[in-house]
Amino acid sequence: MQYMLLIYSDENCWTEEEMQSCFQKSMRISEELAAQGKLVSAAPLDSITTATSLRVRDGKRQITDGPFAETTEQLGGYYIVDVENLDEALEIAARLPPAEKGTVEVRPLFPLPEKVEG
Repeated sequence: MQYMLLIYSDENCWTEEEMQSCFQKSMRISEELAAQGKLVSAAPLDSITTATSLRVRDGKRQITDGPFAETTEQLGGYYIVDVENLDEALEIAARLPPAEKGTVEVRPLFPLPEKVEG
């Protein structure tokens, strides 16, 4: 089953040294998961200051700079893993360095039908 591990933290809580260490540890975990055939995809996201949010209301696009929600923790990256069950996904999430400063949300991917009707 595939799970998405969404990485949340306050962008301002990381020193440059901590961020580089986090990247190195995360890359090692990614390489390990890839070697085991469990990693589908993973990437950090650029700063929240580069975000653009879009909503469509009454057929019209509303575009704003920045994230839609004002929160102290921002989405900073993700992993998609293909593992046996939630427990295995949680074990991986607990190893990720951002779990020590922020939150790792673990959610199963919703399976789509093989064919689109219509």
